[in-house]
Amino acid sequence: MKIAILGYGLQGKSSFEYWNKGNEVTICDQNKIDNAPFNAKLKTGENYLRDLAEFDLIVRSPSIYPKDIVSSNDESILDKVTTNTNEFFKVCPSKNIIGVTGTKGKGTTSTLITKMLEADGKTVHLGGNIGTPPLEMLEAGINENDYVVLELANFQLIDIKYSPHIAVCLMVVPEHQDWHEDMEEYVTAKKQLFINQTPSDIAIYYSENEISKDIASSGSAIKIPYFKDPGANIENEVIEINGQRICRTDEVKLLGRHNLQNVCAAITTAWQIDKNISPLKDVVVSFAGLEHRLELVRELNGVKYYDDSFATTPESAIVAIEAFKDPKVIILGGSDKGAEYIQLAKNVAGGNVKHAVLIGDTAKSIEQALKNEGFSDYSFGSKDINEIVELCKEKSSPGDVVLLSTGCASFGIFKDYKDRGDKFSLAVQSLS
Repeated sequence: MKIAILGYGLQGKSSFEYWNKGNEVTICDQNKIDNAPFNAKLKTGENYLRDLAEFDLIVRSPSIYPKDIVSSNDESILDKVTTNTNEFFKVCPSKNIIGVTGTKGKGTTSTLITKMLEADGKTVHLGGNIGTPPLEMLEAGINENDYVVLELANFQLIDIKYSPHIAVCLMVVPEHQDWHEDMEEYVTAKKQLFINQTPSDIAIYYSENEISKDIASSGSAIKIPYFKDPGANIENEVIEINGQRICRTDEVKLLGRHNLQNVCAAITTAWQIDKNISPLKDVVVSFAGLEHRLELVRELNGVKYYDDSFATTPESAIVAIEAFKDPKVIILGGSDKGAEYIQLAKNVAGGNVKHAVLIGDTAKSIEQALKNEGFSDYSFGSKDINEIVELCKEKSSPGDVVLLSTGCASFGIFKDYKDRGDKFSLAVQSLS
């Protein structure tokens, strides 16, 4: 069989390893590929999506927009297209699959669910958008009774053909508007996770977000909200489910009120599998979070420096501002994904922010939004992260928090949010 792998990132490499068994595989990528597999055919350059009709199967990587494939061929070409995620659902030995989507919190919630099930004695495999490509997860030897937790972004979901037994939708707000045609298409992509669920499946959603509720209602599954009975809820600063106490909110290790949403989503999910309080509490009071999510880098001269580089939307920067009552110096800005900064500016103006350092292509847009709110305590940072961090140090005092929570994507100055967070951390560690 002649197979084309579109895109050669993590999932593209995983797809090549999976299908490179008795097939003729061609790797198609816009960029030049160094160290390509010796037996792979290559098709690179700006015309890499053209003339795909010659292939029997086409494997789309998440970064490749399906309509770009059609525009270089014709509509019927999509009949030949599959993905790493679709193939995983098709062949996975276990049907105990939990899929988690939403705008932010997917990685944290997926990890919480995994740790809760593991603490309860289950064998769990975690992957998807969080790091391990789905097909690569098969190499760990998934058994019929194991559990699989997949973090799934819109890029994987836009053409997914399967739904998991348990699907979870966290808060959904505008995001990736530079990739999608509009917000409607973004929401429709999320709906694909739920649309093929049956009445024996479970759809869990954030009760206070109408978009989340709408997305979870796409299929025929049993609907269970969280932050509201019968899911995990908070009453008088106590997290509980079905009237049973888990812990106090001040016992939660994760920083920020927004993480209480993620905790409740994870508890609600794990509860559907085994109604055992002890492992749920053990995880909630011990798990401190993932890299680049409100991660304390260092305290120097009474100032705490936090890496929240994963905050690539205005909404996620807002929740970071709300996570700290202390005076804050915040780094805002980056590349433009079509977001608006009106509400972010309101939260900066009313959120005990002492100073904002504006960077990247969106700096001027954020400046205008801040001016409209009467906030003038800002300055412009350079493209040098060391200079940016030094500026933050100058603007801070003992008792303050310096917060890298840009509310924007990192491209233009950094490779990605991980590169931004890593370089921020190094710059902070070098302060004296």
